[in-house]
Amino acid sequence: MKHTFWRHCLSAFLLTLVATGASAQQPVEGTSYYLPRTELQFTFLVEQTVYTPGDFAIYAQRYMKRNDVKMQGETNFRIIDVKMTPVAVPDSTKHFSLLMDKKYSLYNVARADNGLLLAINAEPMQLQQLPEPFKPAPKAKALNPRDFLNEDILTAGSTAKMAELTAQEIYEIRESRNLLQRGKAEFMPQDAAQLRMMLDGMDRQERALLQLFEGTTVRDTTEVTLTFNPQPGSEHELFFRFSRWFGFVDNDDLGGSPYFISLTEEQIPTSDAAAADDKKLKDDISLYVNIPGRVKVTLLNGNIPMFTNTLYMGQYGIIENLSGALFGKKITSNLVLNPITGGVERITEEQLGK
Repeated sequence: MKHTFWRHCLSAFLLTLVATGASAQQPVEGTSYYLPRTELQFTFLVEQTVYTPGDFAIYAQRYMKRNDVKMQGETNFRIIDVKMTPVAVPDSTKHFSLLMDKKYSLYNVARADNGLLLAINAEPMQLQQLPEPFKPAPKAKALNPRDFLNEDILTAGSTAKMAELTAQEIYEIRESRNLLQRGKAEFMPQDAAQLRMMLDGMDRQERALLQLFEGTTVRDTTEVTLTFNPQPGSEHELFFRFSRWFGFVDNDDLGGSPYFISLTEEQIPTSDAAAADDKKLKDDISLYVNIPGRVKVTLLNGNIPMFTNTLYMGQYGIIENLSGALFGKKITSNLVLNPITGGVERITEEQLGK
């Protein structure tokens, strides 16, 4: 019983070693691997605009001759940019085990950490780097209009009086600025630098006081990433809904405008080897590669195209079984696969020494 127990423990330990070594590049007998399918990672830049009415908004027409000032606050969203990045993930329907027989020269099998086959007897292509996350530019500190109100305005007995005095202050600032620019001010600065400083201070003060009538508009840009999994046979799918008032919403929220993904396979691959699937492949070592299909991807806002790109995808097209004869004892092959599509990127011969 003890011997049986230790044999089971040893078998379990060896199986664990094989499993944990799956991401290494050293070949083992029956090396398992996946071929990829292509997912589409869409990155959206969304601008949020928040308008807040000023304290004196109802007096904007009377004192500032502005009849376009909104009395109610609102928040709007809009998509200002979209980018698409293809990403390879293991295709669970394309999981194979490469036969590592001594009669074949398979001395280096390179796989990604997720099990995707990358190369045999060669250095794999560099894995694609995802785009850097969006970093918004630093924003200037917002002006506080209350910091620029004089004593007369702050002690006024009503909002209407405060608005009137604030308007007078704005007009006095404009008059003083015009006098400085014309060189007719009672106290002129000594040099151009001092003049610029005084003018900038007046501009800042006017902008702050005008906020009390016009309100404030604050814009922020954020990045949103959505992933789409294209499936052969699906030509037109609802991707997401987007609301002008709330941004991205649930797909069943009819308050958002629908955005669709249109998929058109432009190039359907063919293979003589695939057509002769009734014949047993000589030197079959279960080495499969994708022959990807070329697909046109269009993102539509309703019926209006807003983004189009054409690329190859592993789940479209077909797969092909490569013969183990490519990896002989005298002449072997260096095989490099495209890490996104799983198609053959490069295959070259290598003469082996005696």
